[in-house]
Amino acid sequence: MVRLIIFALLVLVLAYGFSWLADRPGDLSLLWEGQIYQTKLIVAASAIIALIAAVMVAWWFVRLIWTSPHSVTRYFRARKRDRGYQALSTGLIAAGAGNALLARKMAARSRGLIRADQEPLINLLEAQAALIEGRYDEARSKFEAMANDPETRELGLRGLYLEAKRLGANEAARQYAERAADNAPYLPWAAQATLEYRSQSGRWDDAIRLLEQQKAAKVVEKAEANRLHAVLLTARADDKLESDPAGARDDALQALKLSADFVPAALIAAKALFRENGIRKAASILEQAWKAGPHPEIGRVYVRARSGDSTLDRLKRAERLEGMRPNNVESLLVVAQAALDAQEFAKARAKAEAAARIEPREAAFLLLADIEEAETGDQGRVRHWLAQALKAPRDPAWVADGFVSDKWLPVSPVTGRLDAFEWKAPFGQLEGPVEEGSNASIETALKTLPPLRQTRPESVVNDHRIIELERAATIAEAVRPRAPAPAKAVGPSTSRPAPTTPDPKPFFGGLPDDPGVRDPKVEPEPKTRLRLF
Repeated sequence: MVRLIIFALLVLVLAYGFSWLADRPGDLSLLWEGQIYQTKLIVAASAIIALIAAVMVAWWFVRLIWTSPHSVTRYFRARKRDRGYQALSTGLIAAGAGNALLARKMAARSRGLIRADQEPLINLLEAQAALIEGRYDEARSKFEAMANDPETRELGLRGLYLEAKRLGANEAARQYAERAADNAPYLPWAAQATLEYRSQSGRWDDAIRLLEQQKAAKVVEKAEANRLHAVLLTARADDKLESDPAGARDDALQALKLSADFVPAALIAAKALFRENGIRKAASILEQAWKAGPHPEIGRVYVRARSGDSTLDRLKRAERLEGMRPNNVESLLVVAQAALDAQEFAKARAKAEAAARIEPREAAFLLLADIEEAETGDQGRVRHWLAQALKAPRDPAWVADGFVSDKWLPVSPVTGRLDAFEWKAPFGQLEGPVEEGSNASIETALKTLPPLRQTRPESVVNDHRIIELERAATIAEAVRPRAPAPAKAVGPSTSRPAPTTPDPKPFFGGLPDDPGVRDPKVEPEPKTRLRLF
């Protein structure tokens, strides 16, 4: 298109020039060797232009004759290359479709038409064909050859990485991934695999450095990079918590800046500040995290922030959390647990029942069972609440790839994936036919609650010394010999002899635990329907 426009402009310029000369007639005289040559100006201009065109045509013709052998050779070479690329394209499509026979045939034809050093895709086609046919050693040799070529290094390393993963050679796969990540940190698969391997081995500094390279290369999105950075900083802070509380605090606070609602970072930051007596700042961090999303671990750490607080002080702190997020299940459960510790059973029961009304789940019914055990000791009512807890949905927990952990971990122990743990209800809950009342609703549970059969005084509910004394008295009563019963008078003429009372047995070796060896002369063996010996 551009050439056509340029050609049209040249024609217009020539036409304008000739028209300009035609409008201005004149003669052109040339004196050469004593002779005068005179002609019209337009004729002279036409002759000059014709001469230039003739020279250009002659030069083109001479150049064509001179370069004709090379042109012919180049033509046949291009035709051969086109046939080779056509075979290579067909072979790659066949390899992708799983047609090993056609892929192998096209690979051989491509190698015959194109040089392998000029087109590295031939090695890829042969490696793919070998993988389809199950010749893994040959495929690995092809990938190694590509890994040694700077042009195909990343392709060869990926093939070797996948083969190592297939064989379960995790150490070799890690080395291939790290080599690829060092040479090209912009490769997503290499960077992700290397990041996971370094996280599994606890090399948090190297993992953070690699993540920063990925972020600079824009391999991962900014939000995802900030989240992973927060996870790595929290994991490093967790390792430093016992040995370096200040470093753990700094890492956890930086993680909170990247992800403000990250609960593990808030917990570690608060624990580190507690070790440095920064109780107010730690409480502020926990309160902010609680406002963002109530979490039972945050509630437990906040309530027990001061080790010397009484149970009533802890109850007040729990009620402060409830004031921040009222009508929330976690808030109600925290207050109920604190009230139970403070022996305020009425408040504990009311809060636990309110939590069960909002969300009838396992923790609420287990807490009601603890309250019943502590307040009344009625085992029937305790078993009733335990049965409701068994039928209720399970409480949320840290879950990753089907694995349930009692605490947050940065890496999944199943797949090694980074930031895999989520706070949610675990899988594997028992499923069965839905019966009436099996939804563990609090109203149904309260209606079916057995009547109170025994009430223990509040002052002796948890007094283990009195319980032990009662148990000792019961044992002593069982060991004490009974007094002989007085004989009844049958009549004036008849009388029965008084039964003989056996001598009291000593406690050693006797009741209540070991009856000792029975003397057949004194105590005959009782008759039984089944004799073992």
